Amino acid sequence: MTAEPRFDEVIHAPHRLRICAALAAASETEFSVLRELLGVSDPVLSKHLRTLQDAGYVALTKPTGRGGRVRTWVGLTGKGRHALQAHVAELRRLTDHLPAESSGPSTAPG
Repeated sequence: MTAEPRFDEVIHAPHRLRICAALAAASETEFSVLRELLGVSDPVLSKHLRTLQDAGYVALTKPTGRGGRVRTWVGLTGKGRHALQAHVAELRRLTDHLPAESSGPSTAPG
């Protein structure tokens, strides 16, 4: 199913777009992996995940691991996956008319 192009301001923020793109590649990703991928602190990542969670785009689970250690896992919901697809489709629609980048020096009048 192809998503109808739709700009999504929740996803568009750079960190949130990167979070969604990373989560789209896996069923779930551990919080610490996302933190390292983005190069941000725990509070910054938590804030962005809260925004995505409030929109219904991500789900967080905290299963107890070995030795009673609790680790947070993050996954895109179906709604989040659809919103990401629609947002990417809109970005593509917005940029389809742009010329391909040239490999030579600029030919702007000077």
